[in-house]
Order: sequence, then C-alpha cells, then structure tokens
Amino acid sequence: MSLKIYSTLSRQTEEFKPLTPGEVKIYVCGPTVYNFLHVGNFRGVVFFNLVRNWLEELGYKVQYALNFTDVDDKIIARANEMGKSAGDVSELYIAEYKKDFATLGLRPHDFNPKVTEHMDGIRAVISKLIENKKAYQADGDVNYSVSSFDGYGKLSGRKVEDQQAGSRIDVDEKKHNAEDFALWKSAKAGEISWPSPWGPGRPGWHIECSAMIKDIFGDQIDIHGGGMDLIFPHHENEIAQSEGCTHKQFVKYWMHWNMINFGSQKMSKSLGNIVSMREFLEVNPPEVYKWMMLNVHYRSVSDFSDDSIGRAVTGLARIYSALAVAESYLTPEVTAVDAGFEKITKEAWDKVTTALNDDFGTPEVFAALFEVTRQFNNQVRRGLKVNPAVQGKALAYRNFVHRVGALMSLFQQPAQAFLQDLDSRLLAQMKIERSAVEAVVAERAAARAAKDFAKSDELRAKLTEMGISVSDTPEGSFWEVTK
Repeated sequence: MSLKIYSTLSRQTEEFKPLTPGEVKIYVCGPTVYNFLHVGNFRGVVFFNLVRNWLEELGYKVQYALNFTDVDDKIIARANEMGKSAGDVSELYIAEYKKDFATLGLRPHDFNPKVTEHMDGIRAVISKLIENKKAYQADGDVNYSVSSFDGYGKLSGRKVEDQQAGSRIDVDEKKHNAEDFALWKSAKAGEISWPSPWGPGRPGWHIECSAMIKDIFGDQIDIHGGGMDLIFPHHENEIAQSEGCTHKQFVKYWMHWNMINFGSQKMSKSLGNIVSMREFLEVNPPEVYKWMMLNVHYRSVSDFSDDSIGRAVTGLARIYSALAVAESYLTPEVTAVDAGFEKITKEAWDKVTTALNDDFGTPEVFAALFEVTRQFNNQVRRGLKVNPAVQGKALAYRNFVHRVGALMSLFQQPAQAFLQDLDSRLLAQMKIERSAVEAVVAERAAARAAKDFAKSDELRAKLTEMGISVSDTPEGSFWEVTK
C-alpha cells in the first residue's frame, strides 16, 4: 500500500507522489516568538516529526523547514512592554522555544528560517508581484490585489464576493478593495523597519512564508503544514502570492492539524486556559505530551483535560512497564529473537505500516502497540526462570516497541528510569514522600517474611489507600503509583 495523504486543497485523500521522485520538501508554519510557546504551538511540531520520520522510513530523502516569525505586531508590543528591542525579544523566545523542543526530544529540522534573514527575498517577491500586476503601491504600502488572482479562495472554499468589508477585514482607504491584504507596511514611529523601493517599512505576515519557501526550496514544495486556523487567510494568501509570482502550483499537498480543547473548551486567552509548554513540562514527562498529540488523529480535535493526561500516563506506564520487564531479561549477549513472538511483531508492523500509509492513522498504531504488549504480558512476567525463549521474546518485544516508538520519538528511554521519574512526579503531585512509601513496603516485606499475613494485608490496604500498587515476585516486592 502506498502512502495516501488528505489534502485540504482537494478535500480528499490522494496518493502521495512527490514533485521529484525520491525527494520530499516540507514547510511547516512555525511560531510567532513573543512569549513562551503554549502547548497548542507544539501539536504540529510533534506530528510533523512523525511525518518526516515515516517518509524517511519509506525511503524518501526529506528536507524539512519550520520557520520563526520574528517580525510582528505582537513582538513589537511585547518589546515595548519589556523595554527591549524587537530583535532581543524574538531571540529570547526563540531560545526558550528551542529549550522546550529539546526537552520534547524531537529531531532538529533541516531549516529554521527567520523572517529577518529573508528581507531580500521578501522584497524580490513583492517586486515581482507588482511587475505581474498582482500588487500595487499605496502611499508607502504595497497591497495584494485579490481580484487579480482567479484562484483566490480555492484552499478555504471562500469566495471574494462573500467577504464583507469590516467583518473579517480591516477597511483601509489605501486599499483598492477591502479584501486586499498587505505585502509591505510603511514604517511607523518607534517601530522596527527596513529600506525598500517603496520606502522604509516591514513585511506583511503572509508574504514572509512565501518568500522563505522560495529562498529555501524554490518555486514549489511537496507538503505545506499548519494549523487549521491558518487555512484562511494565511495559507490562502500564501497561494495567491506564490502562484501570482511564479505562475506555478505552489504546494502539492496541504496538511492541516486540528485544534486543542481544554475540557471541551477551545484554548484561548479570553478563557484564561492557555498553558505554556514550559509549565506543562515542569509537571509532566515530555512523553505524556507526545502521547496525547499522537494518540488522536491529527485532523481530529485533541482534548487537553486532566482525564486525557491521566489516560496518557496510564498508557505510557503500561508499555514502559512491559519494556522494564523485557529489559530485565536482556543482556548484551542476547541477540536471537523468539521466532513465535517475532511473527507477532511482524504482523503488528504490517498494521502500523497500513495505518501510517492511510493519512498517518496514529490511533491504529497505538492499538497495535497495545496488542503486542498484551501478548507479551501474557507470555512474560517478572520472576520467570531465565532461558533463551524468555529472552528471545523480551528482545523481540523491545525491538518492536523501539522501532515503532522511534517514529514518534517515544519509548526510547531506559524503561525503569522512566517509570521511576514518572512515579516521582506523581508522588510530588500527591504530596507523598518516596521514603514514606518505601518504609511501608519494607514493613510489609518484613511481615510477609514473618508469615504475619494479616499484618501484610493491612499494610497492602494502607498502600492502596495511598494510591500505591504493590506486586510480589520471587525476587521481592515491586511498587508503583497506581495509574
């Protein structure tokens, strides 16, 4: 089965055929950097990390760019508020973004262009649009003439005649028509600006991505990604600009991820439910966020409630606990997998392949992981006699989880270390000291050794009340926070 992708432009799932055989060019709209980035800013980053990895798994050579918008009204306002230059503010929050990105353990992009590094390209595209009679000057501004581009609205499905001046679009006397949009804005007092043939100023938001893509990749790219909120006007305007400049199809496949809701409410400043990624990662392991974003199909709304966080913790613990059992049986000398269990993992890999080739169906990938984990837990547990069959199953299971996990940047950590960190975080949230749990576990072990089973049961009940699960094996008792 070949890869199929749902394209927003055609509104259907299409077989993926890159512009150049064997090569894929991807551009994803990145953040505007004027503050710490919130959890919604990273959904596409996590998802396209998987997209790039899967394309490479299929044998493609991938070039992947994600930009930083470092010129913007919000950055200027933030700079005035902080008493810093716009450049200092954007560089500060680019650095903070990169810290969060590194904590998430994602692969670096091939390109992270900044708007300020592409002013020559921006001016060149605007000049070409004026030459092509797609744009016009107006008292230091340059605007795009929407009526000059026949295909305007083909991505969003909106028609120019349906747009009402004053509702979605600012009425501006410098514009020929209300729906026209800015390519170059004349300089205002106290704002950062650059020289241009039309006077000092700065670029409009939409032209920036068109110019950066052209500078890095040329006239056309295979995949352009962004949130659904960018379909109109940002991506619609990108198409008008780029195709109005080059007269070529700009993007072959448009991919848009859906929004994040907090307890069935859309994340917004007005609701006060904006959570920064930094705040989230101070409390939760990075794996929790990646699980939450990938466990739901990218075109579906992702719930960001306490319940969904709890489900992610439970799912991660289930797989990492099985990995910890597997790793307990493995040594560097174990190299032969169990043939029977390898057959199980091969069948599961086929399901993973089918799911990812069908517009990146990640929920089915998690289903395959859970099924293999269930079968492993049925066959291998702590305390078994070590033999080649047990070790071969452990190796086959670990290899499968690591292979699938690598696509999503999940399950690459030593399992026992991950579980211990997860328990420490959960204990901190519960306001329980690890030493207090270990004292009760030790007391219970002593009671069991003395065959005082009534006391042992009493202490187990105490641990359960504390939110601790304990299991007994010939090697001793193991405890964990109940998940």
